[in-house]
Amino acid sequence: MRAATRSLACLLFSCLLGAGLACAQSYPAKAMRMIMPFPPGGPTDIVGRLIAGKLSEQTGQQVVTDSRPGASGNVGLEIASRAAADGYTFVLSSPVIALGPLLYNRLNYDPWKDLAPVALVGAVRNVLVVHPSVPAKNLRELIPLARSRPGKLNYGSGGVGTGSHLAPELLKHLEKLDIVHVPYKGTGLALIGLASGQVDMLVVAAPAALGQIQAGRVRGIAILSRQRLHDMPDIPTSAEQGYENFELTSWYGILAPSATPRDIINRLNAELVKAVSAPEMKPRLAQAGVEPLTSTPDEFAQFIRRESSRFTKVIAEAGIKGE
Repeated sequence: MRAATRSLACLLFSCLLGAGLACAQSYPAKAMRMIMPFPPGGPTDIVGRLIAGKLSEQTGQQVVTDSRPGASGNVGLEIASRAAADGYTFVLSSPVIALGPLLYNRLNYDPWKDLAPVALVGAVRNVLVVHPSVPAKNLRELIPLARSRPGKLNYGSGGVGTGSHLAPELLKHLEKLDIVHVPYKGTGLALIGLASGQVDMLVVAAPAALGQIQAGRVRGIAILSRQRLHDMPDIPTSAEQGYENFELTSWYGILAPSATPRDIINRLNAELVKAVSAPEMKPRLAQAGVEPLTSTPDEFAQFIRRESSRFTKVIAEAGIKGE
């Protein structure tokens, strides 16, 4: 009797395994939807459309981009979390997936339980820029200057809870500085404010700042990543200047509903890695200032956890609440 039970169990397991493999091999068999949680025209939109086009080409199935902006990206993430877990709906997220639980007291979805990381796909590097009137040519000069003038220097941002807000707060947390936050309605307006002398400093996407740096309207003093940038070879990284923990990148990754079968997650991951690694994709992404990235699902999950952990104390200490 026990032998018969074991045989039946093995048969059932084999059937389930075979069904899973067959599912993965036939996937995708119809059009897919990529939810875009930010307004059209921005970096997230550009990255998403490029990847959607390449996925369509690779798989032979159309990948439709579905713009669902709102609540700093959380509306789109919530919609994705409630979608059918069959691999045909996924979402392109920014760091909001890691930071949302820290910024908002209540979300209508659980980022940790309701969404499964699939792959990192790209990143935009940030640069710390100052107004030319600020007498600091690098971080080693800026930090003592800020320390000697508590509450006198200020920084602009694209709004509460954005990367341009959190990066200076990270520096304040690490170096125990008192620098005043001046929020704008978008980093574009904050950059204009910096160039006109309304604020002293700003952390902004490097491609957006390049023209202002070249024109001498602002001064770049640190790239907030591990490597210098090709377009800004003379600006040292924060790590080079002795501030290894002062880094912040605007990254992008794909997530799917958490109950999506693992074999489907793996297949989608493989297609995404192939897409962003294609030789023709690098120059296309570069035009948008995006550096292609790849990862396994587990590596992306660990990355999100690290990013969340890194900013937990920063956000709590500064009392930052999402708007």
